Amino acid sequence: MLQELVGAIVALVCVALVYTGMAARVVKQYERGVLFRLGRVAGEVRPPGLTLIIPFVDRLAKVNMQIVTLPIPAQEGITRDNVTVRVDAVVYFRVVDATSALVKVEDYKFAVSQMAQTSLRSIIGKSDLDDLLSNREQLNQGLELMIDSPAVGWGIQVDRVEIKDVSLPDTMKRSMARQAEADRERRARIINADAELQASKKLAEAAQQMSGTPAALQLRLLQTVMAVSAEKNSTLVLPIPVELLHFLERGNRPDTPPTEGTAHQTTEQPPKEITPEETTPNGDLTQAPDLNGAPGPEIGRHHLTPNPGGGSRSD
Repeated sequence: MLQELVGAIVALVCVALVYTGMAARVVKQYERGVLFRLGRVAGEVRPPGLTLIIPFVDRLAKVNMQIVTLPIPAQEGITRDNVTVRVDAVVYFRVVDATSALVKVEDYKFAVSQMAQTSLRSIIGKSDLDDLLSNREQLNQGLELMIDSPAVGWGIQVDRVEIKDVSLPDTMKRSMARQAEADRERRARIINADAELQASKKLAEAAQQMSGTPAALQLRLLQTVMAVSAEKNSTLVLPIPVELLHFLERGNRPDTPPTEGTAHQTTEQPPKEITPEETTPNGDLTQAPDLNGAPGPEIGRHHLTPNPGGGSRSD
């Protein structure tokens, strides 16, 4: 009899242990438990720790309450200024209502991913290329607002959305590189022109200061020669002042002024070229004398006598 009683007690203890093992559930610190009894939500959300359920009647679903990092696949779109780009982003969200996340949406992670991709494409179409490259903070806020609006009803809170990378076509990259290079060259020219302007003002002040003392210019010239010769150059270009040239020009002029009665030099007429045949005023041809001085044969020779009225008369 005693043995039967001991056996019954041992059996009850074993059944109790098995029941407890089947009914006990452990909810971790970063999780929350949602109890479904016969398919319906029963009671409040189970906090972290040990909780008991009715075996074969209740089902405990655990929901992770940690922040989820969800990468958004790269989306290709056309911006408002007709540039084709590929943009990828990342979404940080967490579950704030475990019951809504399990009941109102089938797979909240997949739902958030699809909503993020759709919102990212919409942002690309509404933005310019310059906004995607330089004004990302405002685009991140707009993208976060577009994702968070429907996710609130799912018990999900979007903490942050970041655009990771913007990929451009190679032709656009080359065009932007040329534009940036031209802009840098323009700034360099402006800086160089400003430096030249300031240098010219200083040089004008120096020239005005040296104009009162001509020896200062010679000293400055000697300093320049010394600076150039220190480089051990084989050729030295020495500038000569214009005043020195004027002085040398005055030294080459004759010292004695011309006296009165001195005949002025007249320009000599070049000798007249003798042609084999010449034409007389009357149109008759005469042959020029030969090289020995003998006159040539006369062809219709006419004697020219002076005319008292001025001029000549032909006989």
